[in-house]
Amino acid sequence: MRVPMPLLRLRDLGLLATFAAVMAATSPAVRGQAAAPARDDIVNALSKFESGPELDIPALKPKIIERSRSRGKNEPEASKRPPIVPELREFPTFNVAIQFDVDTPIILPESYETMGRIADAFVNAPLLPFSFLIVGHSDTNGKAREANVILSQRRADAVREVLVNTFKISAKRIQSLGIGEEQFIDQAKPASPVNLQIQILTVAKTPDQQPAAPAAATPAAKKSAKKKR
Repeated sequence: MRVPMPLLRLRDLGLLATFAAVMAATSPAVRGQAAAPARDDIVNALSKFESGPELDIPALKPKIIERSRSRGKNEPEASKRPPIVPELREFPTFNVAIQFDVDTPIILPESYETMGRIADAFVNAPLLPFSFLIVGHSDTNGKAREANVILSQRRADAVREVLVNTFKISAKRIQSLGIGEEQFIDQAKPASPVNLQIQILTVAKTPDQQPAAPAAATPAAKKSAKKKR
């Protein structure tokens, strides 16, 4: 029995519609991949800096690792764990979802648009006077806390390196710090994917580039000048 041509066309259209729906359902936007943030949103969030506490980043890194190794009997559960660097809450902050390869610091290609927006914001006039801190976090994923600190540091380093090496942002303007699950973005929900985001903080004003004063003439130079007269 032959199927009339109009019915075949209707069936084909139905298959195409189903295929389109499947593709839409598996597209990055539906899978939860965040759209790249707007440059102006980053600028507006990070330009609200007047002053803040000084951060000794080299000293903080071993302190964070040391706490991640501790296993006290009376240690509170993750949601009640005190923040390791509470001072971070005093700085202007912008949270951004950067996609990494699983358990690595490799930034996936779909996040390079986001990286470009961050770089574009850093060279926008309102942010030029400032320096920044890239902070990596982790959720409670069942891995050792020390491993999460190390991975979060490597991911924060990777974001910094791309901004410096690919987008040519001055290395003097960016530091990086990984704190793993020692301080959550969403303290009440330690397992939330929000805790995998990267935080960008405005932490200081860069010193003005003043022209170097001419070096004072040495006694030997003064004698040489007198001889030439």
